[in-house]
Formats: sequence, structure tokens, C-alpha cells
Amino acid sequence: MAELNTGDGGGGKGGKVRSKKQNSKVDLTAMVDLAFLLITFFMLTTTLSKPQSMSLGLPDKDPKDKTPPVKVDENRTMTIMLGDNNKIIRYVGLLATPVAGGAPKDFAYGKGGIREELLKRKKLVLEYSAAKGKPKDGIIVIIKPTKKSNYRNLVDILDEMVIAGVETYAIVPEFTPEEAALLDGKKSNPLPQ
Repeated sequence: MAELNTGDGGGGKGGKVRSKKQNSKVDLTAMVDLAFLLITFFMLTTTLSKPQSMSLGLPDKDPKDKTPPVKVDENRTMTIMLGDNNKIIRYVGLLATPVAGGAPKDFAYGKGGIREELLKRKKLVLEYSAAKGKPKDGIIVIIKPTKKSNYRNLVDILDEMVIAGVETYAIVPEFTPEEAALLDGKKSNPLPQ
């Protein structure tokens, strides 16, 4: 039993005779029990923070599947290459024959950088698709991270896809020799603007 003693024993060699005071006792057992019960209750009822994850739809790898590849209009595709030191290079269409306004260009992450370009290109593709009679055809973004880019760059560009409302995008690890040369800076501007 836990107790709290307050007061003096009163046993001294003084000349006066004093009446003996009784020690006041406070039983702390109930308070300690209650504290442990509360601690246990809150530990058991608290949910631990769950890691935030992003859902990605990955294709099935079926070697028996012989469906021909789907042809996509070059005006709908945008390729984003992630380089080292937070470098982003984008081009629209094919690198050898880019569409109007699709020559390779460097961008930064964020509101005034790649997000603005994604929104602008998305609007152009929707207008182009509506003019061709296919209003549901949206932009297709191909994300190509290099070995020099870091994990944060990939997460940031995936966040930009969600913010910009891009519904169709793919992560492709392969690079053509022209793309590798563009990222290395050997050809800073291989095509006319």
C-alpha cells in the first residue's frame, strides 16, 4: 500500500508537553491503478499512423497475349524524362518528329513549371480530340525516370499527374539513344524550336 506521510513524529526533547498529532495518510493505490488503466486504454484504442500510398495499375505480364499494340495519335502523347539534380525535360510526340510546340524543353517542379505545362497541354489535346470527334480522348503522359533521378522526383511527378488531372500515364524505364543524349546534354537542342 502506498501512503503519503505528512507531519512530524513530534518526539523531541522539548520542555513543553504537546499533544501527539496523528499522521495523516493518503492512500495513492487507487490513483496509480487508475493511471495505469488510462494508459493501457489509450495505448490499445489509438490507431497507429498508416503509411500513405498511391495506387498504381500495373499491366499483367502474360506471354501468351498476342494483342497488337495500340496506335496512339502523337498529338496526345507527352514524354517527361526525369534527370539528375531535379531536371525535367519534356517533349510532345516523337523526339525525332515532334508536333507543334513539342520540342524538348526543360521544366521545374511545381505550380509554375511542369504543372502549368501539363494543364496547358491537356487543354490543347482535349480541344484537338473534340475537333476530331473524339471528345473523350485525353492526354497520355510517358514518365521516364533515369537511374540518376531520385525517388522523390518520381513521387513529385506522380503528384503532378494527380493535381493536373491526367488520367492516363505510364512509367517506362527504357530510353532511346536520342533521349539519353538529350539528358546527358550532348545535344542541348537537337531539334529546331
